[in-house]
Amino acid sequence: MEIKQFVDLLQRWVWLLIIGLILGTAGGYFGSSYQTPVYQSSTRVLVLRAPQQEKASDVTYLSDQQLSQTYIQLATTQPVLDAVSERINYTVNSKNITVQQVRDTQVIQVIVEDTDPNRAALIANTLVEVLIEQNDIIQAGRYASVEDSMSAQIDQVEKQISAIQDQINQTSTQSLQDQITLVETQIGDLQAQIANLNSKWSKTSEDKAQIVQLGSILDLYQEVYTNLVVLGLPSATAYEGQNYPLEQLQSTLTLYQNIYTNLLQSYESVRLARLQTTPNITQIEPAIESKIPVRPRVMMNTLLAALVGLSLTGGIVFLIEFLDDTIKTPEDVMRLLNLPVIGYFPEIQRNGNREDELVVAKQPRSPVSEAFRSLRTNLEYSEVDKPLKVILVTSSGPSEGKSLIAANLAVVFAQGGKRVLIMDGDLRKPALHLYFGVPNRLGLSDLFRGQSIQEVAHVWKSNKLVAVVTSGSLPPNPSELLGSEKMDQILEQLRLMADIIIIDSPPCMFTDAQVLSSKVDGILITIYPGHTHRDNAKAAVEQLERTDARILGIVFNRIPRNRTYYYGGYRHYSSYNYRDYHYYSESDTEDTKKQNTPVKKDGKHPRREKNQESPSSSEM
Repeated sequence: MEIKQFVDLLQRWVWLLIIGLILGTAGGYFGSSYQTPVYQSSTRVLVLRAPQQEKASDVTYLSDQQLSQTYIQLATTQPVLDAVSERINYTVNSKNITVQQVRDTQVIQVIVEDTDPNRAALIANTLVEVLIEQNDIIQAGRYASVEDSMSAQIDQVEKQISAIQDQINQTSTQSLQDQITLVETQIGDLQAQIANLNSKWSKTSEDKAQIVQLGSILDLYQEVYTNLVVLGLPSATAYEGQNYPLEQLQSTLTLYQNIYTNLLQSYESVRLARLQTTPNITQIEPAIESKIPVRPRVMMNTLLAALVGLSLTGGIVFLIEFLDDTIKTPEDVMRLLNLPVIGYFPEIQRNGNREDELVVAKQPRSPVSEAFRSLRTNLEYSEVDKPLKVILVTSSGPSEGKSLIAANLAVVFAQGGKRVLIMDGDLRKPALHLYFGVPNRLGLSDLFRGQSIQEVAHVWKSNKLVAVVTSGSLPPNPSELLGSEKMDQILEQLRLMADIIIIDSPPCMFTDAQVLSSKVDGILITIYPGHTHRDNAKAAVEQLERTDARILGIVFNRIPRNRTYYYGGYRHYSSYNYRDYHYYSESDTEDTKKQNTPVKKDGKHPRREKNQESPSSSEM
């Protein structure tokens, strides 16, 4: 599409684009204004690998990503959401939570959306707290069985040690009492022996030595007794041979104490291993409430809706243009039909009176009249190589304005001083009698019955150089009549009576135009741009070319005044300032006519002096 075509396309459809823009803007604005505001709050969490994994050489960057993704999935699990809901006493939906990893980092961003800004921040912070707790619970579960087993063993060993200590205490107390009793017995026996020896009246040296010996042993036992009673110190010598159960208990106690120490060391090792293999989750940026909602963004939504509305209407416009198979421009005519466009005529406003549509007579100084004069000039130049006396005006379909073109063309030729005979060859739907205001009682069909041309021809009252032959009564077989030898004879007679003969024929959809095309000197095809379909126009041209008809060119008719695109290369007609032209009509006052009519000093019209009878024909 050329730039000028694109600009013209915009000019034609700018009203629809503006409507789409307005509707989109209004819809976006009011739709956003009535939406409930949604606020967003976010927090960031740092996920670090366990200390033991930090030292491992096989941990790669991918494992960091996997670790972050694991906690991203954990944050939106139902147990975590249920725990958060229970703490804040509000049901948390996973649809309102977005957990994502900050690119190329081990930072996780938690984004929460809610209609309440305070609640959004509370949910985000509580979610992180619960996530940290859940992480500890999950990681502790891997060592729970081992820790529980060791803890049970420690409790059992503690009970064994306590029991053995009780037994040792009981055994030690019993042994001390036994030793005291034994020592007391020994002391009593020694004292008795000494007393028995001292009771003798005569003591021998053996008795004295024995008393000394027994006294030393008594002193020893008294010392032992003192130690036992006062200090509670057992004496192996005093209870010699009877302390083996106590020694066994002491050995057993020492063994259980060693086991207890080993269990405590193993238990601490397991706890240390758990701490070293548990990833660390730390909240590095708490969530705070936001005062500005993230949805709806009224201005942005309004702009986007306006753009969408404009895009939709633009798409509709291009779809319409793409599906539109009508001829619009002279370029289309040249490309499809290989024919030039020799006439451009804007749409004439209709008021129900066809006579008012003879613009060249009613408004001789209008741009439309000038366009018909340009068409007349183009046709006159086409006579250089081959005489052009009989012109057929047709169209590819109905309602394309061929009769209007034929009537105005006849008048403009008459204004140039030529004798013009215009004949209504449309024996199916005649219309020329309406334009010229003549009766249609007699016409072309009566010529085939033997009527003379003078009897059926009507001299137009506004210009006596124009003679009108209407259709007359409509025959049942118009194609046969128009293709007969009688029609050839009629045309030969008409050639002798007029300088230019213009025939208004039916559209090319009927064979009448094809039959008449072989009997005329040239053909004008009328096209209604924007309504005439390409296939119809192409078929019409092909039908006429089969009869070796001479197609003079294409006439664009009923061009909208605000659609300069249809004017193509003949745009200067559309650029006229219509206020500079004064249309003569029945509603114009005589003062207005006189004001806009050039006069000589004597007050007479300069051109009406030459021909007072036909003032319209003297304009050219």
